[in-house]
Amino acid sequence: RTPTSIKKIYPMSASGAQKSPEAMDTSQSSRLIDNPKAITQVVDTMIPLPSSPPSLFIDLEGVSLSRHGTISILQILVFPQDQTYLIDVRSLGFKAFHTPGTDGQTTLKSILEAKAISKVFFDVRRDSDALYAHFGINLAGIQDIQLMELATRNPGLSRKYINGLTKCIEKDTAMTLVELQRWRSVKEKGMRLFNPQPWWKL
Repeated sequence: RTPTSIKKIYPMSASGAQKSPEAMDTSQSSRLIDNPKAITQVVDTMIPLPSSPPSLFIDLEGVSLSRHGTISILQILVFPQDQTYLIDVRSLGFKAFHTPGTDGQTTLKSILEAKAISKVFFDVRRDSDALYAHFGINLAGIQDIQLMELATRNPGLSRKYINGLTKCIEKDTAMTLVELQRWRSVKEKGMRLFNPQPWWKL
């Protein structure tokens, strides 16, 4: 039971039907980006993308992700291409965001700061804090699924607190018990790469 306003941001399938999170194919390929030449290629793939519905779904990982911590990986799902890019920010540093595409102007920084290019995050707060503090990036054009869930929550439910990703996945997707357990396992393994705490405390 994905809230209506959240469904609106998800891309259309080839047949024209809207895809909700539970309907998305999770088998898309991923590619590690760890050199400037590859960054140029990634930027080039993003220049012609449609913005409505959004094409870019983004998340950051790091150690104590914030202005006080570090950014390790920038994950970008380019939905129309069914491709996920894992950008090694730890190795590339400023080159990750300032290496231009073949047009000589467009960079990941300019894409992240562009109001006209919609980017989807879940709880953008720490991501935004870290990007600004470490790389001077002012995020714009953001659609935050966490806030959408809060805004579309059933009137009978409290809106005093926002829900984390785990709770939203459990409540708002049509996963079977086996699928949910698999999702939790993958999430825990991924988070342990950056933080040794149990997944339910993250």
